[in-house]
Amino acid sequence: MKQSRQHAILDLVRTKNIFTQEELTAELIAAGFAATQATVSRDIREIGLIKPAGKKYVAPDGTEVNPLTRVFREGLIDVDFAGNMLVLKTLGGMAMAVAVALDAMKYEEILGTVAGDDTVFCVVRTEAEAAELSRRLA
Repeated sequence: MKQSRQHAILDLVRTKNIFTQEELTAELIAAGFAATQATVSRDIREIGLIKPAGKKYVAPDGTEVNPLTRVFREGLIDVDFAGNMLVLKTLGGMAMAVAVALDAMKYEEILGTVAGDDTVFCVVRTEAEAAELSRRLA
């Protein structure tokens, strides 16, 4: 669902003049996607859309997602949580790169990350937020 929604966002910004997140959310809903402003905001950040001041959203040239998002997706093996801590399993040697990519995503609920060789620990504010973030990242 997330991947389909993000593809729809890319199609919309390539074919329509979208100036605000509210306009983008309305277009997604009209296209049949369940979307909130918060979801659209995260998708914009993950896709790497560009919005110069006073201008419309623009898709990144020649890329589907920004490079850090690609590193995150390619390096991540599994996500789980216990209490308010996420545990991200990665390919060997990829934990630091995955942690850097996760930090760049600037999730408000994340307080900090620590990376080893193939594991990233991520402290989240609450257990409920950890459960939700675990679901979204998986």
